[in-house]
Amino acid sequence: MSERNHDHAGATTVLTRLFPEHPGNDYRGSRLALWLFLPIAFMKIAISMLHIFSADGGAQSISTIPLDSYSVGAAQNIIGVFARMGLEQLLLGIVFVVVLLRYRVMLPLMYTITVAHDLAIEAIARFKPLALAGTSGARVPALLLMALAIAGLILSLTGKGYRAAEPPRGRIERG
Repeated sequence: MSERNHDHAGATTVLTRLFPEHPGNDYRGSRLALWLFLPIAFMKIAISMLHIFSADGGAQSISTIPLDSYSVGAAQNIIGVFARMGLEQLLLGIVFVVVLLRYRVMLPLMYTITVAHDLAIEAIARFKPLALAGTSGARVPALLLMALAIAGLILSLTGKGYRAAEPPRGRIERG
């Protein structure tokens, strides 16, 4: 197999791991990646509940947005946006749990979505920073979860199960 075909085969392998032909529980990545995904799924659901059910949606109590300095209508709009964001996080958290229970082969894709989301949030925050009254209490947990997601993504794509299931590269079968 030429070097060019070898590189193409490697890219195809990553794509088939991200987008498996048949979703199911035939996960072949690292077992540690499964365990790392548990706190990510749990935190996604826990944070969503805070945004939905907390009186301020976490806007002032955690993110330190100075709701007191806004009109009542403006503060209510911010709280409403946080609650809607919480609903999206809840739905994604439920998808994460379903993947863990029934469609584990989709774990690399879920990690990819999580890492892409976290990196996009960081980029948007640089271009459109929030005016906060202090340091957001969500910053450190968000960075820890991003680190877990990056590690989990790498582990989910490189487990021993993949090597056992793939034919050796570079050999051409002739009949």
